[in-house]
Amino acid sequence: MRAALPGPAVGSDRVWLFDLDNTLHNAAASAFGRLNLAMSAYIERELGVGADEANRLRIDYWHRYGATMLGLIRHHGVKPAHFLHHTHLLPGLERELVHHPHDLAALRSLRGRKWILTNAPVAYAERVLRALGLLRHIDGIVGIEQMRMFGQWRPKPDARMFRALAARLGVPPCRCVLVEDTLVHQKAAYAVGMRTVWMQRWAKHGTKRGGQGPEVGVYLHRRPAYVCARIATLQQLRRVP
Repeated sequence: MRAALPGPAVGSDRVWLFDLDNTLHNAAASAFGRLNLAMSAYIERELGVGADEANRLRIDYWHRYGATMLGLIRHHGVKPAHFLHHTHLLPGLERELVHHPHDLAALRSLRGRKWILTNAPVAYAERVLRALGLLRHIDGIVGIEQMRMFGQWRPKPDARMFRALAARLGVPPCRCVLVEDTLVHQKAAYAVGMRTVWMQRWAKHGTKRGGQGPEVGVYLHRRPAYVCARIATLQQLRRVP
């Protein structure tokens, strides 16, 4: 499995860019809650602040920068590798993962290259995909470690990162399809010319059961202009024009 950014490719095949959490598995029922606790505990320990302040900083930096880590780097000098390692240990996560049993067949039948594009670290993505039985059907992973340009971190929803990724894949943005649960990421991808698909399966699940995630509580029946299609299963991707 290649974890680094891919080199240019010949041709203009469709490239599927899959988010991971709450797109390929129900992170609201497993990883999200544990990640939130791990990040808050890390902030409390490393910055020497109380639990309430640690939780406030985690949420504030996530809203302001798209990733809690970016705020910690900018304002507190936190080392990215140290943060990513200690917040994504999550012992026993594999036993808690929830996914759809038909996703394996759906991914296998899709034509085109299939990449994971996640703001999580590569090691975490590989671990989750392996547990789900999807790893060998993915062409590669772009984790947050690869989302750097000219020394600056550019995770989703940074439009510059989306453009650079399409160039490295050797295709125009219009040949890329971003499959995501997070609307702000789709809006940025659509602005650079990518196709966008809103995965709503786990958002619906979270809304019904009080789950967690960036789109829990949004009005799921609307389709913003920057969303090309809404799906509830990966099987529906075969009908995306």
